[in-house]
Amino acid sequence: MTATSKRLFGTNGVRGIVNKELTPEFVLQLSEAIGTLFGRSKMLLGWDGRTSSPMLANLASSGMISAGCNVYEAGLAPTPAIQYLTKAHSLNGAVMITASHNPPEYNGLKVIDLDGVEIPPEKELLIEKIYFKKQTVLRDWNALGEKLSIPDGIDDYREAIKEKVDEKTISESKFKIVVDGASGVGSLVTPYLCRELGCQVITINSNIDGTFPGRLPEPTPANLGDLCRIVKSIGADLGVAHDGDADRAIFVDEKGQAHWGDRSFALIAEDFLKNNPGEEIVTPVSSSQLIEDITLRCGGKLVWTRVGSPYVSRTMISRGAKLGGEENGGIFYAPHIPVRDGAMATALMLQVMAINKKKLSELMERLPRYFNVKDKLPCPKKLKTRVLKQIEAEAKGVRVETIDGIKIWNEDKSWILIRPSGTEPIYRIFAEAKSEEEAQALASRYKTQISKIIERSGRRS
Repeated sequence: MTATSKRLFGTNGVRGIVNKELTPEFVLQLSEAIGTLFGRSKMLLGWDGRTSSPMLANLASSGMISAGCNVYEAGLAPTPAIQYLTKAHSLNGAVMITASHNPPEYNGLKVIDLDGVEIPPEKELLIEKIYFKKQTVLRDWNALGEKLSIPDGIDDYREAIKEKVDEKTISESKFKIVVDGASGVGSLVTPYLCRELGCQVITINSNIDGTFPGRLPEPTPANLGDLCRIVKSIGADLGVAHDGDADRAIFVDEKGQAHWGDRSFALIAEDFLKNNPGEEIVTPVSSSQLIEDITLRCGGKLVWTRVGSPYVSRTMISRGAKLGGEENGGIFYAPHIPVRDGAMATALMLQVMAINKKKLSELMERLPRYFNVKDKLPCPKKLKTRVLKQIEAEAKGVRVETIDGIKIWNEDKSWILIRPSGTEPIYRIFAEAKSEEEAQALASRYKTQISKIIERSGRRS
């Protein structure tokens, strides 16, 4: 059984529509399997603000307790807070009830290892084996686990973030910041963190509401119109938007312009490398060429990974890297914990602005400019491997990477990434170039080429 044969776990845990794929019976049995894998251990449990999260948390707690785990409930909390507390309290693992940026009808379970990072694929496969082969170990009545709690967990997490930045310099800058909590659990941390860092804080979408009435939980620029308008209209220095479980942060400058995550990551990486010359920066192959430009210009070394936050985290740990990032707004800061963390990202961005004494728009304008296009096209699952090999065979005389799918660079620094989806019968296409027209043309050209390869491969199968 290989990582690609997983039937329940995706890139970030198990997700589905509540009471359809994610039924109470399924969640209970899956939690029994998780508890069986971890054995008689200490497990942390947290959940986000979705309407179904308390129900699923009760089921997850019951399943793990029945398998003999002591379950420490942290309650409502951001995913990175649960990850930090797992490691800080020397627990054996954790389960976070969240569907992150998915629409409100979704929820999920993210399983975390003792180091605070999502469990590796090998352990996910073991949980699936226990689940499907009905190998759960349910304890006798006098050997059940207990339900316990971790007091002041969010306070500890917030204090740990402040210890990793220059609190004095940030406080002296007296920033005005607007925090868009996405009606999620980020509202429990980021507004208070920023206020303690000396900022004047205005919040929107800060009441936890699992129906997400203000905007959808994914912090894409298209969903951040209100935040952009408010930042500009009140003369704020910065806007920050989280997703539903606050492991991501997208920033808005004082002009009301939202910036995608690769650009904010580039600023943080630039500042980091000034103080840590020669260090490695870790990022997925879907990230912008901008990250490589900045890393090399500042004397750092770039390490590419497969797409998905656990791959970034695990690579950082194995290589001893201190900083990683994703184009979707994920920042991984290992001196705190090597997982993406929206509150930690916010503190780091405030530090960049405070130390440079410049507005965010000015800092962004200094960066090289690239344009991105994302697309997809259908491909039968049985043809995915054959199609990928053919695409690679036709890519001659250019720089090619096969870390995740195939990434093809051109001499002008434009590139195309073609990778099969792990969960759908499609190929995903990412294109980047120095202009929007060039990026679109690149995506269209390869989409046509891939369609022809799929058609030829289908005739031969």
